[in-house]
Amino acid sequence: MASTRAAATLLLLLALAGTSSAQLSTGFYSYSCPGVYGAVKSVMQSAIAREKRMGASILRLFFHDCFVQGCDASLLLDDTPSFQGEKMANPNNGSVRGFEVIDAVKSAVEKLCPGVVSCADILAIAARDSVVILGGPTWDVKVGRRDSTTASFSGANNNIPPPTSGLANLTSLFAAQGLSQKDMVALSGAHTIGQARCTNFRAHIYNDTDIDAAFARTRQSGCPSTSGAGGDNNLAPLDLQTPTVFENNYYRNLLAKKGLLHSDQELFNGGATDALVQSYVGSQSAFFADFVAGMIKMGDITPLTGSNNGQIRKNCRRVN
Repeated sequence: MASTRAAATLLLLLALAGTSSAQLSTGFYSYSCPGVYGAVKSVMQSAIAREKRMGASILRLFFHDCFVQGCDASLLLDDTPSFQGEKMANPNNGSVRGFEVIDAVKSAVEKLCPGVVSCADILAIAARDSVVILGGPTWDVKVGRRDSTTASFSGANNNIPPPTSGLANLTSLFAAQGLSQKDMVALSGAHTIGQARCTNFRAHIYNDTDIDAAFARTRQSGCPSTSGAGGDNNLAPLDLQTPTVFENNYYRNLLAKKGLLHSDQELFNGGATDALVQSYVGSQSAFFADFVAGMIKMGDITPLTGSNNGQIRKNCRRVN
């Protein structure tokens, strides 16, 4: 009888261990590295003070990381002669940026707590801090992720929604990550900050009809109609009004048919998401609440947890 009870207890403990190892928590570093949040915030404040756009760049890194193999810092891995990472995939090549800022954050955290905090968690915390520093909402970041030893070039090419996406494609790519259409519309509000390259909005400003004509002409002045004419990397603000302040003006632009990307304007173009866009125009607090819920949900996408999975990289650009 006693041995049966002991076996049952052992099974229960194993089951609990299995579930707890798969869970992220806000208190994961409470004892092992309580200073991590201050260290990340300090570096992020300096980086954004130097260049306001960097906040948007770091937030985008987190999004592009989570949509490929989950939030595992696979995007941060450099290509080598024997390893293909994700940085050269179509959605990332010449586009994602801010890796040196993540390096600086990692260096500061390593000085404080060597070998404890993953690059995946550093990116999650840095993304939250970017939003807060630029005027957006705050939230408690769930942590406890470990870093991948692999990357997926094909995953980056296939999973990240391209700027040419229609509403159906956007919805299905978000659904593939366990994110709802509401999450998608709220997370798209990240485009209230940052810049996009001409190559990503050219088709929208020259070919689409769901765009304000004067706005299209303004954007055409800085983005030549043909690729390779020297303007592919010319930048324009994703939010026409306040590209370095995190608020709900992105949605106001959509109502005025002044979304920069085709995929932006698709959210308000006579489809199923129109009402949600209008609700975020009417209530910034509703947008902030749904954005936070979406960020937490996105941060939960298939994390590597437990000592048998992944590793804590010493250098975010390469496996140990």
